[in-house]
Amino acid sequence: MTISTEKKVWTDEEFMALSKDGHRYELVNGELVDMGNSGMEHGYVACILVALLTTFVQQNKLGAVCDSSTAFTLKNGNKRSPDVSFVSKERLKGLKRPPRGFFQGSPDLAVEILSPSNTVEEIHDKIVEYFENDTRLVWVIHPDEKYVLVYHSPEPDRFLRPPDALEGEAIVPGFSMSVAELFEEWDF
Repeated sequence: MTISTEKKVWTDEEFMALSKDGHRYELVNGELVDMGNSGMEHGYVACILVALLTTFVQQNKLGAVCDSSTAFTLKNGNKRSPDVSFVSKERLKGLKRPPRGFFQGSPDLAVEILSPSNTVEEIHDKIVEYFENDTRLVWVIHPDEKYVLVYHSPEPDRFLRPPDALEGEAIVPGFSMSVAELFEEWDF
């Protein structure tokens, strides 16, 4: 008896059709990884960042901001979906609209918002892949502990708390927001 160790090769169409089952997937080393649901806090923090970043990026015509349903096809064939991402206008030249399928390459800015189900190894692997694929900036947001780690390589450079400012640096020039905005308690 022969056991096949071949992994399925997913076409973009097959992979995109998976989202209709109510789950969110990444393709990692030929295997489907169900990213599951992240909870309201995760989604709320993502929406705050998407709203502020998208408004700034559109007003300044800097590129495109995408949510977690956007997959990026990396050099190794993995399809990764950061919680929030930004692709600069320089990399979108010649396009009139976003591609219907996946973006080939990684975003310039990738944002991961930690969920209780995330492991340190899983997040580290994503960060390494992002930088191997020309991402220039990664923000890892920890809602429970109320901090943001800033990466320019697979090792974090900065640790930001609520009094600090989260900045787009040269990647999203001019963008700045208070870290506190991500973690403010409701007052209603």
